[in-house]
Amino acid sequence: MSKKIFTSFSKYLILSSLFFVLCSCSKDETPIIEPEIVKELPEINVDSIFINLDEDIIKKKAASIDKVFSNLRKKVGFNGVVLYAEQGRVVYKKAWGYRNLRKRSDDLQADDIFQLSSVSKMFTAEAVMILKNEGLIDYDTDIREYIPEFPYEGVTTRLLLNHRSGLSRYESLADAKWPDRKKPFLNEDMIEYYAKYQPTPYFKPDGGFNYSNVNYALLASVIERVSGMSFADYMRVKIFEPIGMDNSYIYEMNPDANVSLYIEDVVQGYYMDRRRPMQAPNEYLNGVKGDKMMVSNTEDMFKFMTAVDYGLLLPDSIQDEAFKPGSPKSRKRKDNYGFGWRIPDKYPGCYYHYGWWKAYRSFFIRDDVDDRTIIVLTNTNKGPNSDHFWKIINDNSIKLPPASVNITYWEIANENKFPYSSYRQRTYKE
Repeated sequence: MSKKIFTSFSKYLILSSLFFVLCSCSKDETPIIEPEIVKELPEINVDSIFINLDEDIIKKKAASIDKVFSNLRKKVGFNGVVLYAEQGRVVYKKAWGYRNLRKRSDDLQADDIFQLSSVSKMFTAEAVMILKNEGLIDYDTDIREYIPEFPYEGVTTRLLLNHRSGLSRYESLADAKWPDRKKPFLNEDMIEYYAKYQPTPYFKPDGGFNYSNVNYALLASVIERVSGMSFADYMRVKIFEPIGMDNSYIYEMNPDANVSLYIEDVVQGYYMDRRRPMQAPNEYLNGVKGDKMMVSNTEDMFKFMTAVDYGLLLPDSIQDEAFKPGSPKSRKRKDNYGFGWRIPDKYPGCYYHYGWWKAYRSFFIRDDVDDRTIIVLTNTNKGPNSDHFWKIINDNSIKLPPASVNITYWEIANENKFPYSSYRQRTYKE
């Protein structure tokens, strides 16, 4: 995905102060790019990176988004954290509701961390592409090359990424066969159970599309087998640490863990029981990772989007495959699926993923043409649907002007760390 970066760090700090007041953000909230990185910057002509922005337009844009979520709070009890960015700038970031829904106490903060549920898949896919770029895997090699005990022939890494393996759900297998729900069901247990019981696939490999968590759980295991690292460590070393995702990690359970315990350091999830919010406990299937179980906040997720957009983790030749449809067009299926991203027919140039898992719902929508991103994280299984967020993404009534610069903060700050970042031309809609 090609584009210019439109911001400088100095201007970013000015805007961040503005949005603090407008959006009532947490008092301990920090800019997405940590201030201390400024020490690493070489001397440059600041006039070449400053952007003249109409702050009134930004205020109006932020106010229009705030109005949407204010109405959602009143009408459907929206409870969560929102981040909206446009033209490389965070325009709106705010928390609504409570950490403790049952007692209606302990206000959510804009930097709170959540379990991302299926939005985790885009990060898993990125890790697989890094392995590909390092020459450690081939997309079209049978995964038995990496997991020899896997019983099914013809399942490749590409088919897992595109949800075209045809494999049946691991959740159904575990529900039927796992003997002790007080002990976690892990990725290695999943592989062992597929080898032992060999449940019938839904169809032959590449015989169709079926979105299933097993595909990305297996990808996490491929990453572990090929890299020789735990999935959590690989994600930390290859993605989280290089781009400063300091509030992100992969939640892991030990084989002897007590699954009745709640996940610490994460906003707790709630489900509705006869209109009363009940705290969702940890559960045995939370031992499976890759398809879910990433923990993060909106700021870190926007850092990731920035890194993807600006080529900080992968060269274009590898990264762009994430946004290519993996299945033939179908009348029955509105949207296609790339590598960890859904590709909507209705909105060309847009990509997204939603997540729902055990009282956590998450939404990540990216408009690559107009450089817009909205991230919504909630800690309840009830709330507004994605239509409201798509309306924000597609709202051109207040359109921020594109900036024109020939130098980027991210590239300067990380010039010795990211060999793939480069100045790239971008095309705008008229």
